[in-house]
Amino acid sequence: MKKGLLLFSLLCVVSLLLSACSGASSGGDVIKVGGIGELTGDIPAVGASFKNAAEMAVADINNAGGLEVGGKKYQIQLIIEDNAGKTDQSASAAQKLITQNNVVAIIGPNASRYAIPAAEIAESEKVVLISPWSTNPKTTLVGDTDQPKKYVFRACFIDPFQGRVVAKFAMDNLGAKKAAVLYDVASDYNKGIAEFFKQTFEEIGGQVVAYETYTTGDKDFTAQMTKIKDTDPDVIFLPNYYSEVPLQVQQARRLGITVPFLGSDSWGSGELITLCGAECEGYYFSTHYAADNASPVAVKFIEAYKAKYGSTPDDVAALTYDAFGLLWQALQTAGKVDRQAVRDAMAKIPNYDGVTGKMQFQEGSGDPIKSAVILQIKDGRFVFFANAEP
Repeated sequence: MKKGLLLFSLLCVVSLLLSACSGASSGGDVIKVGGIGELTGDIPAVGASFKNAAEMAVADINNAGGLEVGGKKYQIQLIIEDNAGKTDQSASAAQKLITQNNVVAIIGPNASRYAIPAAEIAESEKVVLISPWSTNPKTTLVGDTDQPKKYVFRACFIDPFQGRVVAKFAMDNLGAKKAAVLYDVASDYNKGIAEFFKQTFEEIGGQVVAYETYTTGDKDFTAQMTKIKDTDPDVIFLPNYYSEVPLQVQQARRLGITVPFLGSDSWGSGELITLCGAECEGYYFSTHYAADNASPVAVKFIEAYKAKYGSTPDDVAALTYDAFGLLWQALQTAGKVDRQAVRDAMAKIPNYDGVTGKMQFQEGSGDPIKSAVILQIKDGRFVFFANAEP
């Protein structure tokens, strides 16, 4: 009987010790941070970049002795969930991280169509979520309103700005008067940026002569490209993912289309060059930073990333690292490991100097004000071409 009581007592002590290290509200010496990435599914290169940068951001803190919050050093425990490129799994991953893993905040998902459902969960549970790469305005807005969510933030610019950047570039730099667009009607990101591009291009005197759609998973774009060819555009805008663009370009070329293609930040994975090869040579796209025109802050990150992973970080990796940096700043400003305190601190960050440039936040909005860059695909690399200010 005494042995049973002793064993019970020991188990209680162990349970208390484990509880003290559990993270978000325990006051222990470990802070749990959740991550949701597209590790499998339709855009695994995005998930890989996200995971690499997330692990690097956490390792940088832990290897330096931890994050000081309220005069105490904490180690960071990172818990990454794979949403498998599915909206329902994005929502369930957020729910699991919040209710089962008791994380203090979530970084991710990245693609807007996955970030939006996860953001709904985070908002309802009153837990900070920072999406590195989701540019659709809906991510940080309540439903179909213009009211901002209180707990959802991002590290990237938003599509209205990006759509304007590409539209003006098409006209001012390429001399385009007529543009065609092909986009995925089932994806919030693709649909949203296509609409913003069309609106701006027409406002500045251009004409959108073809506005074609497809659905996620489609592989044959011949019919749409044939219609586009018949309208004789000066440029074709493809606000689509790196895994889809090569097929679209290749099928257009087989139809004899020779005009230049333009893209958005969804082109930014190195996989685009691998899949598209010389057929994408010379084309331009808007994105978040240029590795070959980097600030001292970015150079330090790029060199460390290359040393660790053997490749140049893409925009997803850079934005992920910035998203974690924002969270570290919020935790330190909060002065305690508490979900509401972290949210309040995030909402009051006036600016942040990150890998992807300077971000300015206005209180009441989770969207940073920041610049974009235009990159060109040249000699099989992404090369800086121009800056685009807000």
